Amino acid sequence: MENIQTITTFFGWCSVINLGIYLLTVLALMGLRDSVKKIHVRLFAILSEKLDELYFNYLGSFKMAIIIFNIAPYAALKLMA
Repeated sequence: MENIQTITTFFGWCSVINLGIYLLTVLALMGLRDSVKKIHVRLFAILSEKLDELYFNYLGSFKMAIIIFNIAPYAALKLMA
């Protein structure tokens, strides 16, 4: 069984990696919005007007998942140690 320090380190790196992916996604959607929209409209046959709402929902859900599954356990383990 791993000790608390190993698990804390694991959650810390998971948080860093997921926040990096989140940041890249936000930057890609902000900087390449028209290109990304064209691709998604063609792939999924979604109206372009609906995509902004879908992007916003995706980013919000992803952020909440990072907080719940990475940052909260990391903070709890740091408080325990």
